[in-house]
Amino acid sequence: MSTMRTKHAPSFKAKVALEAYKEEKTSSELAGLYQVHPGLIETGRRCS
Repeated sequence: MSTMRTKHAPSFKAKVALEAYKEEKTSSELAGLYQVHPGLIETGRRCS
């Protein structure tokens, strides 16, 4: 059985990317806070 992928709003993505860019918390801490995979945060940090 497949699961639906979560589609995040651009505003949510921007908020998480800005938090990651500040480097006040680790990607693991941000992933737990925003309920996303840490790899997505690292990818967003590298692309911005």
